[in-house]
Amino acid sequence: MTQGGTRPLDGIRVLALEQMQALPYATQLLARLGAEVVKIEPPAGDSGRGSLPAVTDPEGRRVGATFLRNNLGKSSVCVDLKNPRGRELVLEMAPRFDVIAENSKAGAMARLGLAYSDIAAVHPAGVYVSVSGFGNTVPTPYGTWPAFAPIVEAMSGIYEMKRTGDEPPRPAPVGALGDIGAALFATIGVLAALRHREATGRGQYVDIAMFDTMIAMTDIVTNFWSMGLRDGDTGPLIMHGFRAADGWFVLQVAREQHFTRLADLIGRPEWKDDPRLATRQGWVDHLETLLRPAVEGWAADLTKLEACDLLGRAGIAAGPCLSDAEVVADPHVRARDMLVELPRTDGVEQPVLVPGNPVRLSDVPPAAETRPPWLGEHTDRVLRAELGLTEAELAALRAEKVIS
Repeated sequence: MTQGGTRPLDGIRVLALEQMQALPYATQLLARLGAEVVKIEPPAGDSGRGSLPAVTDPEGRRVGATFLRNNLGKSSVCVDLKNPRGRELVLEMAPRFDVIAENSKAGAMARLGLAYSDIAAVHPAGVYVSVSGFGNTVPTPYGTWPAFAPIVEAMSGIYEMKRTGDEPPRPAPVGALGDIGAALFATIGVLAALRHREATGRGQYVDIAMFDTMIAMTDIVTNFWSMGLRDGDTGPLIMHGFRAADGWFVLQVAREQHFTRLADLIGRPEWKDDPRLATRQGWVDHLETLLRPAVEGWAADLTKLEACDLLGRAGIAAGPCLSDAEVVADPHVRARDMLVELPRTDGVEQPVLVPGNPVRLSDVPPAAETRPPWLGEHTDRVLRAELGLTEAELAALRAEKVIS
């Protein structure tokens, strides 16, 4: 346990001009590692507050699921960045923060006078991170396009690779992969830039394009294409779903020794000498005629969890396809505190569940989670502390609709 219960990013301060998920997930992770995150929201709030499903806050305002799961441990300050005085407030605050982060459409911050060059002019040691669909620092034909996670996921090629026949693509098959993927790379970039600043004293611009992150995360699309695989072919291996008594499980067999173990486990030792199954391509060619009937026959009287347990004990990789309710009740998920309960403020008994922190450090104690902030909850407190504004000055800014 670290002395005094400190966390790795204690003392790091983040000023986040953010919305939706691609950047908020990153700054939430930084907050979980100890950073102080002050979130700047427009008067109407982060657009993630308007997502559905939603709860209502103590004042009856809607707070959407996207916001709830990406803003634990932050402060909320409402500033109208389109108002020149609002821009000035951000520029005045920036030198007091280590990281200035934004995820607006490319070029939006420049039009507001809050681009990297504007921040660097008042805070050259600041780390400035941008997350956008297609980046800000390199010309691209898509630079003017808005982007959400399914857009860049589609452009990565993975939807087409997984599409079957003449069926339409299935957007967002794993939730917001495009958002969280970008958030993880943004976090890595911020941590690297902070380390670089320790060595040089200089800040820099961290430019994250969601499309780039999806090219990285869907690496099999381009890598397999370069090696001759086409039309969704992922090569000769068993990586398929099989039916058990109560649902489905996924089995992966990619090596000969694992195929031998599978044959023995399910009572088909003759497979080891069957010339049709002597190669990995033979496994795929005879999947539906030989392998599937045998595997599913073996699993017919087993639950999907029992089947995977037996496969795992034999050294064969397999996992059950869990339903939403099964994930919530899963003993591993509970043991590792991977779901955080947020009590609702609108009279509904069932708490909202959001993912916990997947980063576990042996020498850092887990910190208590703090609920997402209500809109503008910390505006006065933060502006008093950061800029020394008086009650009269805050009232004047509120009357002019610069803050709310």
